[in-house]
Amino acid sequence: MLRNFLGLFLATFFIAVFILLMQFMWMHVNDLVGKGIGISVLAEFFLYAAATVVPLALPLAILLSSLISFGNLAEKFELTAMKAAGISLFRIMRALTIAVAILSVGAFFFSNNVLPKSQVKLWALIFSLRQKSPELQIPVGEFYADIDGYHIYVRGKTRNGELLNIMIYDYSGGFENAKVMVADTGRLSSSADKRFLVLDLIHGEAFENLNKKQQRATGSTKSIPYRRETFSHKRIIIDFATDFNRFDESILDDQHVSKNVAQLTHSIDSVRKVSNERCKEQSRKLVAEHYFGREITKNEVLLPTNLTKEEHKVYNLDSLWTCLPVYKQKQVLDLALDKARNQRDLIEYNAIMLDDAERYKRKHEIELYRKFTLAFACLIFFFIGAPLGAITKKGGLGAPVVMSVVLFIFYYIIDNTGYKMAREALWPCWAGMWLSSFVLLPIGIFLTYKAATDAPLTRGTEGLKMLLDRFKKKYQQEYED
Repeated sequence: MLRNFLGLFLATFFIAVFILLMQFMWMHVNDLVGKGIGISVLAEFFLYAAATVVPLALPLAILLSSLISFGNLAEKFELTAMKAAGISLFRIMRALTIAVAILSVGAFFFSNNVLPKSQVKLWALIFSLRQKSPELQIPVGEFYADIDGYHIYVRGKTRNGELLNIMIYDYSGGFENAKVMVADTGRLSSSADKRFLVLDLIHGEAFENLNKKQQRATGSTKSIPYRRETFSHKRIIIDFATDFNRFDESILDDQHVSKNVAQLTHSIDSVRKVSNERCKEQSRKLVAEHYFGREITKNEVLLPTNLTKEEHKVYNLDSLWTCLPVYKQKQVLDLALDKARNQRDLIEYNAIMLDDAERYKRKHEIELYRKFTLAFACLIFFFIGAPLGAITKKGGLGAPVVMSVVLFIFYYIIDNTGYKMAREALWPCWAGMWLSSFVLLPIGIFLTYKAATDAPLTRGTEGLKMLLDRFKKKYQQEYED
């Protein structure tokens, strides 16, 4: 059983990694296509991306392989034979449970030690690809606009790479100061340091406006003189870096994706301490300097403490308000409204100052809980897949694949919902990240109980149906009375 399970697990794991890798590549296809990068860079991208999708592929592979393994046993009545011999389901699952537990521990160490390094290298590589200029492939019969400030039109090409009947619009000096160049032939090449493009034009003309700036300044509507140049050879140097420059990975050292559990815990504690101190300082200043919008000194007492009850009555606000003239009351109201608005603006500013620290802390807490939820999800999916395969008695790749995909989509939706709730601070981070485990754990316990007791999934609903029918009859009888 263990040999069969491990074989299925490896096969389904690599299939899941491949599918998720294709989906990840499709999301970043614009960063890869048309950049002229080498095979080694592509291989590096796929290697780091494959390590990044392991947290999603591992639970799916465990679910599918356990479902197929126990589905095959139940379909061939081998599971029934073992139970008839007095072997319980838990004893049958013992070896596989130990294997999945080892995989779960390995998943935790992978997400704690390997995943941060692979994510740093992957995102550094993605940023490097985004900064790289696209590969220069000028098409025939249409304008090429991937060079900033230039639109190039070519009517034809020769086999040795020469461009025929070239038209160039130079917008590097602004749209209103465009330069137009036409040439019979030309050749495009890169400089030795791959930072510039060298365009050699043969037998052509160039047109350029001379005093467009002067016309804009004076508001003149007269025709603008231009310069016409006829040349037999003209060389244009264009700033166009074609070399592949690596992004500095050290910039990502303080990001949540680059840290393990110890580093995440240290960062969370440090930011929490700084945030709490900043919040206390802002609250102290708000009370000490702007109590109800009234600026006071440190030595001033907010309220008199040595007054008698009779003296307190003298300071009745309603009495003071009614004694004021109407225009004074309006002035007091306007002043109070202005102070209230100032207090609101001050509180909103303080909230903005604290928001960055809180968002930074939430990202680190989410990443911290994610490392534990991955390992726990592997165990939960095993205790869902194995009993479900024993109950449904469906082996092969048909029904198990459909059930696995449905369950995994259900898990992904719940997990993504919890993640977004935690990210937007609608829920605590621990509640959002453990939401999928809280939902799937009762399902796993229920299916394991049903498989261990050989009870069908529909048993147990009859009593609930009878209770609902009894409640319905009682409600109808009371309504008729």
